[in-house]
Amino acid sequence: MRVVLDTNVLVSAVVFGGPPGQIVELAAARQLQLVLSSPLIAELRRVLRDKFAFSDEALYLTETLLRRAGVVVEPGQTLAVVTEDPDDNRVLEVAVDSKADVVVSGDRHLLRLKEFQGIPIQSPRQFVRERRRKRQQNR
Repeated sequence: MRVVLDTNVLVSAVVFGGPPGQIVELAAARQLQLVLSSPLIAELRRVLRDKFAFSDEALYLTETLLRRAGVVVEPGQTLAVVTEDPDDNRVLEVAVDSKADVVVSGDRHLLRLKEFQGIPIQSPRQFVRERRRKRQQNR
């Protein structure tokens, strides 16, 4: 399963854990494939540095771990779907380019879409709950 995490979910995973952290742990355990892009990584680095005072070393380690847990794609198209927050379009570009199975976001602009080009958009809590439910059904 290919999963694109919005930057806010990546930040929450790194700083706070919870459902976002569980999703990154699943990626690290190769139970799903995390899909990233250079713009998403750059935004993550900026937020962790500016809002959480991460050192260069901590940023490097965080980025290295995420790159090992996933794959980095460079989308070939530019979208302008979310006009209220154009940076949200970078997430959709990655999802479309990578043929993602799901986008996980805490962003209200993306969550309001519910899906984009057939790709569901879920909150971290929804994603973890849905995954747990599916795993129990398959037992």
